[in-house]
Amino acid sequence: MMQFANPVTLPLAEYKPCHFLLSVEGPVATITFNRPEKKNPLTFESYRELTDFFHACAKDDNVRAIVVTGAGGNFSSGGDVLEIIGPLVEMDTKGLTAFTRMTGELVKAMRAAPQPVIAAVEGICAGAGAIIAMASDLRLAAPSAKVAFLFNKVGLAGCDMGACAILPRIIGQGRASELLYTGRFMKAEEGERWGFFSRLVDEAELLREAKALAREIGSGPTYANTMTKRMLAMEWAMSVEEAIEAEAVAQALCMTTEDFARAYRAFAAKEKPVFQGD
Repeated sequence: MMQFANPVTLPLAEYKPCHFLLSVEGPVATITFNRPEKKNPLTFESYRELTDFFHACAKDDNVRAIVVTGAGGNFSSGGDVLEIIGPLVEMDTKGLTAFTRMTGELVKAMRAAPQPVIAAVEGICAGAGAIIAMASDLRLAAPSAKVAFLFNKVGLAGCDMGACAILPRIIGQGRASELLYTGRFMKAEEGERWGFFSRLVDEAELLREAKALAREIGSGPTYANTMTKRMLAMEWAMSVEEAIEAEAVAQALCMTTEDFARAYRAFAAKEKPVFQGD
């Protein structure tokens, strides 16, 4: 199993990944899983490079939102059966623990990245692919999207890469329990009804809509958006009283930014503010 992948270099607009496609248009970076002949499975190497990429996002202020999608009409089928599942059967406990910690690092890196992450999901979104969609901040879906946390189908627990912590917070404990115990596919309409998807978009418009949403967010107050993402994560472990105090401090910090003053001046002049991220 590879421990290191293609080193991520800055700026991200000039980085050439080995295990996925990357395009940067203005403030929006788009990751595309690009093994369409196998429904875009992940490998040891792609896990590592994706993790390194999301870590690097914290160091590139020019990227303000991230879109994740898949090529060929599918999001991702999860871990490659032959390239990942096969070798896992031969590993000892130490090696297996190293692998499961490595996959979990991807979710940690996505959650730690200051930029909001938007998943544009169509077709198959299964296993680790479903986890990546789950770990994103927002999810748009085409009507063809089918999401499954397949772990119990291969004899594993549903508690993989943070699923038991994050999924119930998105769709509720009971619904998450059903998906994790059965491994069944959640269709797009059901996913929207349950709140997993923000909305459904026709396949032909899905990526365009996801990028438009990313641009809208990316044109907002960067520091404030980063603070929103941080607080959404941190407040899971807080009491309401602690959360209110933490938000008071966070909001006071946002009030020290030039974007806050810029918004006031624009409002006073009856103009639309143009945020610059400072």
